[in-house]
Amino acid sequence: MKKALIIINPCAGTKQANRYFVQITDIFCKAGYETIVATTAKAGDGTVIARKRAKRVDLVVCIGGDGTFNEVVAGVLESGAGTPIGYIPAGSTNDFANSIGLPKGILPAARTIVEGEPMALDIGKFNGRYFSYVASFGAFTQTSYNVPQDLKNSLGHVAYLLEGIKDISTSLKPFKLRLKNEVGVYGGEYVFGAICNSTSMGGILTLDKDVVDMNDGKCEVLLIRSPRNLIELNQVLLALTSQNYSDSSLISFFSSSKVEIKADPDMPWTLDGEYQEGCEDIIVENVQSAIKIMVKK
Repeated sequence: MKKALIIINPCAGTKQANRYFVQITDIFCKAGYETIVATTAKAGDGTVIARKRAKRVDLVVCIGGDGTFNEVVAGVLESGAGTPIGYIPAGSTNDFANSIGLPKGILPAARTIVEGEPMALDIGKFNGRYFSYVASFGAFTQTSYNVPQDLKNSLGHVAYLLEGIKDISTSLKPFKLRLKNEVGVYGGEYVFGAICNSTSMGGILTLDKDVVDMNDGKCEVLLIRSPRNLIELNQVLLALTSQNYSDSSLISFFSSSKVEIKADPDMPWTLDGEYQEGCEDIIVENVQSAIKIMVKK
């Protein structure tokens, strides 16, 4: 009999996955899987569980938000197993799940796993630490880990929007940065930067689906220079919302398989919405076709 390891974060989002857990396991049992269940209790548990057990099962299922998924992906990769991953998004924004078109409902997502097929996806590495869809700094960066969990649970996506608005209204602190990739060097003062493999970031910004290929061996890089006045700030916001990034001279947008960064070591980052301590020398790489995730046929 096939074996499925189900890793669930019982505190994710509005905790709705907990209410459906019996039906979730029933879906896997009826599909011919023997289910093994493990719950996370603290940060990092998803990685430890997946690393230890991924080689002994045919499928690893993650139930939680983007942070939990990040941990499970890291654990599977560190195990060297190559085991397919199923994702039941149960967080507050579920950026990654939205980018690959997974169902928003708990039970439809579970059915997609057992009825679907594996799809290869790229994964990023930030100085050796894996991230599933985005590494970012500056405005909006603190939004995901600044929002209190109870507010996330009650307001969901709205909580991120409110915190993002507060980011804009209180401060757009510029950070000095030098970034080098295969074709050139970018430098200056930036209020935001993201290296991503997704069409959505932090529940706030979205990228054009036509320019984001999640399995091309490259990440999309978005850099926003510090606006000098309200007119320039408005131009940036219009370019972002219309997804016409060339409309603002303050925006740099390109794709790259590897970037080398010199930054202020006190500048905080987030990886998949989780805090990452800054450092002066950073290498961000794309690991092509690193994981196999179950999607609709």
